[in-house]
Amino acid sequence: MRWLLILLTILFLTLQFNLWVGKGSLAEVSNLKKSNQALEVEVERMRDQNGRLGAEVIDLKSGYEAVEERARGELGMIRDGETFYQIVEPEPKTGD
Repeated sequence: MRWLLILLTILFLTLQFNLWVGKGSLAEVSNLKKSNQALEVEVERMRDQNGRLGAEVIDLKSGYEAVEERARGELGMIRDGETFYQIVEPEPKTGD
């Protein structure tokens, strides 16, 4: 009877160790849940970004306004007959 009690105690302690510290423990499950939540937020952000980029692709394929806007903003292009004015601010004088 004494051996059975010792064996059951060892078994109980082993199971408790696995529950609290071992693989699949409560701490590991908690960390995985936090990691999963962070990844879900990142996935949602990426979905929003993909939606915006998809809309921009459709806009670029279907109309010239978006292409013209990009050409003006990123490449500094102008139309025929337009005059381009560039205003250069003077550099501030340093007190030497």
